[in-house]
Amino acid sequence: MTISLLQDVKTVSELKRQLKAIFEQLHRTHRPIVVTVNGKPDVVLLDAATFERRLQALNLAPLLAEAEADIRKGRTRPAKEFLKELRRGTKVPR
Repeated sequence: MTISLLQDVKTVSELKRQLKAIFEQLHRTHRPIVVTVNGKPDVVLLDAATFERRLQALNLAPLLAEAEADIRKGRTRPAKEFLKELRRGTKVPR
């Protein structure tokens, strides 16, 4: 995730004064906005589409980790074999 320290860090006062412009920036750049309170990062704003893409990627990570563990342990088989069983409608062994 890229961020521009000059453009993407705003104070809570800036957020209050420039809400529309900040939302437009979020939608244009798809970069997060870090909002600071008393000089410290407090919240991060993301546009909904970017948030959803990141959430989907996060939800996929455990499944990929499980698949990678299967590969490391040799629990694999040729895709053609699996697809044949799937087409025949047989129960696919785990």
